[in-house]
Amino acid sequence: MSGAAPPPHRRISGRLVIATHNPGKLREMRELLAPYGIEAVSAGELGLGEPEETGVSFAENARIKAVAATQATGLPAFADDSGLCVEALDGAPGIHSARWAGPSKDFPAAMARIDELLRSKGAASPPQRRAHFVSALCIAWPDGHTEDFEARVDGSLVWPPRGSRGFGFDPMFQPDGLSETFGELSSDDKHGLPPRGRGLSHRARAFLKLAAACLRPAD
Repeated sequence: MSGAAPPPHRRISGRLVIATHNPGKLREMRELLAPYGIEAVSAGELGLGEPEETGVSFAENARIKAVAATQATGLPAFADDSGLCVEALDGAPGIHSARWAGPSKDFPAAMARIDELLRSKGAASPPQRRAHFVSALCIAWPDGHTEDFEARVDGSLVWPPRGSRGFGFDPMFQPDGLSETFGELSSDDKHGLPPRGRGLSHRARAFLKLAAACLRPAD
């Protein structure tokens, strides 16, 4: 006897809160949502506070942020929680990726810290510097309904960092199969969706899953 069928996905339309205060994430999310005719306003623009991220996974923290934003505004809310996981560092910084940059968001210092830790372990070659980015997306509605999507991109860490187009740890992450770091890729290549872009990032890959379930292209 089979179990009950899962509930159908809920479609998004109209206005949506992007539950972030990170300008880099906000820019990418707005570009991803643009083809779907969604009016996106950020938590920062609405003056919302940042909830304490007490989850033990990317998915839990994404849900915390989305639920806090939808409860505060009465609008559907979209949140991302993402980070860099370094194999030789037992998955660190992981869900604490933003915290490694400190209150001033000093990612050059955070990247230098990762490189120093890897070198202290003798990790100098690409196979010893394996890492992956994870993006967990959550959409929450005021009635308590949520939808969750997750994706990852595997690669290795380079030093020194290269490129200034991305944000966060992008300049030191070289995805498998490419000669460029995320910091060197154009926005179309990194998170532009096909056919215009290549959708190479973890966030784009997670968004493609979300879009297939919850979005319709604008007329």
